Amino acid sequence: MELKRVHSILSNDEKFDVYYDERPIWIQGIDEEHHMAKVGFVDNFEERDVFIQDLYEKNLYN
Repeated sequence: MELKRVHSILSNDEKFDVYYDERPIWIQGIDEEHHMAKVGFVDNFEERDVFIQDLYEKNLYN
């Protein structure tokens, strides 16, 4: 995913289906300098810092 798209998702009130490693996540925040995003996993309480480029929206790849 591109940084511009992450900003668009964060500034929008709509719900977007965003994934990391086949798992649904929500984006909690971003670190632009290191191209990282803090994400929370929908299926449990796990949080992780991941590379923004590793995030994706499933509907774009179906």
